Amino acid sequence: MQDQTNKPIFVVGSPRSGTSILTWCLGQHPNLFPVPESNWMGDFAVNAAVGYQIGAARGDRSILSAMDIREDELLAALGQSINDLIFRHRTDLETKRKEKRSAYPEALGVASATSEPKRRWVDGTPEYSLYICGLRKLFPDALFVHIFRDVRAVVRSMLNFHRIAGTHLVLNEEEAYKYWLRTVRACIKAEQAYGPSVFYRIRYADLIDAPESAMRSLLDFLGEPYTARCLEPLAQRINSSNVPPDFKADDAATNPAVVKKATRLCAEIEENRQATTASRAAADEMEAAFAERVRYVATLDNAYQNAREIIEKLNHSALLLPVIPQVTLTIASSCAALLCQLS
Repeated sequence: MQDQTNKPIFVVGSPRSGTSILTWCLGQHPNLFPVPESNWMGDFAVNAAVGYQIGAARGDRSILSAMDIREDELLAALGQSINDLIFRHRTDLETKRKEKRSAYPEALGVASATSEPKRRWVDGTPEYSLYICGLRKLFPDALFVHIFRDVRAVVRSMLNFHRIAGTHLVLNEEEAYKYWLRTVRACIKAEQAYGPSVFYRIRYADLIDAPESAMRSLLDFLGEPYTARCLEPLAQRINSSNVPPDFKADDAATNPAVVKKATRLCAEIEENRQATTASRAAADEMEAAFAERVRYVATLDNAYQNAREIIEKLNHSALLLPVIPQVTLTIASSCAALLCQLS
């Protein structure tokens, strides 16, 4: 197998913002290989960091510490292995696509030409908006593309997602606004943290209204030559939610404060260009959030076991019935609050 460049591209942003179509557009490039949304690498980075803590916990009596293997070195080595595996099994995916056993094979078209070397891969998993710091640890040379779309259009698309998927992406309008807020805030923070050499923002509207100039600029950021083939997927409606023309997202039960926060942030992003320099403070915040997530995952099993022990003891107590529901509710509330902070 040829030595493949370990410089993947992650297309991030809120779901229903165009992450899929942009991934397929880039996949038409002769050097870029589109992969299905992977979803697992973010959690993998966290668990790998937990594993490092265990492997270095006893100082020089632990293999990692004794051999002076750093955490960033371990995670980058794992990322290199992931990169190698993806290219090693590229032909397996191409075979499934040609047999139409993979999602949207018609949208990938020439992206599946095995004769092209394609030394880089592109992943358009929207949820990776929340795992950017961990992905950079696995792939230090990765580049990120934040595709930004107006929140109102995204909410309408989320609420009609079941028309193509058969399942609901969000429970209601308020959840759609919150989902957009959570992912877009994370992307903006990453833009600030890593700067324009690592992170690139592209407006969905520009991709649709001025596709050639938008694609030229994006490919220039990625360090790849322009090819008109990258515009081919835009000629057809792919993965569209087919929102009815008369559909209105105006649920009276939606918290107006949530809508206000989302529309205000959307307007701010539209008005302000991406920062031209990286922010050390923002990068430190990203590192701290990643470390907190690692600490949470590392202690989760112990917390669960402690809760089980408490409940077992209460099973032998006369206070069983009134206390257990409250203990269970307290544990669940604490976990939910912490998970919300980590997101």
